[in-house]
Amino acid sequence: MVATSCFADRLAKHVPLSDAEKKALARLEENPRKVKRGAMIQRVNETVTELFVLREGRVMSFVILPDGSRQILRVYFPGDFIGSASTIYSRAPESLVALSDTIVCPFDKHALRRLLDEYPRVAALLFLLSNAERVALTDRLASLGRTSARARVASFLLDIFDRLRVTDEGITDSFDLKLTQEEIGDAIGLTSVHVNRMIRQMEQEGLISRTNGRITLRDMGRLEEIGHYTNRHKDMDLDWLPQPG
Repeated sequence: MVATSCFADRLAKHVPLSDAEKKALARLEENPRKVKRGAMIQRVNETVTELFVLREGRVMSFVILPDGSRQILRVYFPGDFIGSASTIYSRAPESLVALSDTIVCPFDKHALRRLLDEYPRVAALLFLLSNAERVALTDRLASLGRTSARARVASFLLDIFDRLRVTDEGITDSFDLKLTQEEIGDAIGLTSVHVNRMIRQMEQEGLISRTNGRITLRDMGRLEEIGHYTNRHKDMDLDWLPQPG
């Protein structure tokens, strides 16, 4: 019987995993830890002792800028590997905080090293997903510097939607946003007032609708056009991945 692993489920969306690979990934999730909404999981510049798989809830990474404002770097969803940036530094380059009541599965770097030693295809998948994340962040960086507030909001909503769809095939055109307008603003460089104005404008134009915190994307094509958006979570070239051992 193969132990369950939300991380393995996430990776298996891209390629089928062997039972041995699934078991190895499940070992990373053997010590789940409950974290309350708003609790700090890791502080910037702390010595890195743990990496994480997110089992339930949402987590964000962020930094505080010199003027005291917050820049959200990434929002993580169940099945995501949190802390890839911390694998290359002894001190954390970013802070992590729970956006909701959360379950994280911490493990040390040595466990990751053993996994990568024994299962090169898993190592290749992590490399692939890390680079997909880097490209998505590069898109957002370009967006922050060169596009309108309207484009930033459209692109951000589409990115959240597409990332959630990777692990939840039941999502067709709507999703639970579970982010405040301040949090959205801190991710895309806008005030909460500006985010609210853009979302209301999109509603009035019939591009989206909102019900009890749930966002429905009514005109995906138009939103992609407005946001200059490319889905970086599909159409990946997997032909070069090693074969299972």
